[in-house]
Amino acid sequence: QVQLVESGGGLVQAGGSLRLSCVASGRTFNWYTMGWFRQAPGKEREFVATINWDGGRTNYADSVKGRFIISRDNVKNTVYLRMNSLKTEDTAVYYCAAPFSRSTTVGETDRNEYNYWGQGTQVTVSS
Repeated sequence: QVQLVESGGGLVQAGGSLRLSCVASGRTFNWYTMGWFRQAPGKEREFVATINWDGGRTNYADSVKGRFIISRDNVKNTVYLRMNSLKTEDTAVYYCAAPFSRSTTVGETDRNEYNYWGQGTQVTVSS
């Protein structure tokens, strides 16, 4: 059974940085694209970033491009999200996600195509 466990959220001032981590277990980690999504209060869960199996390709939402960096360590079965220059509008619960299919690419930004989710980690950015 696939399990995803996020960590690293917290409270930070605008302009600050955080790094989120997501440890995966239950299947061969380096066969799959991995993604980060977020959900703010009263809003739908939205795409943030994805990374392909070897880290060679990434994709970002326009709202975070240039500020966030997704990476992965296939030895540690971990995907990271480095968040810089945080804004109050980045406040949300951040979720790690994995697809069922090995053919899912970094271009897949539809949350419905991701079958496995972590429990989420809260990121709060204060002004």
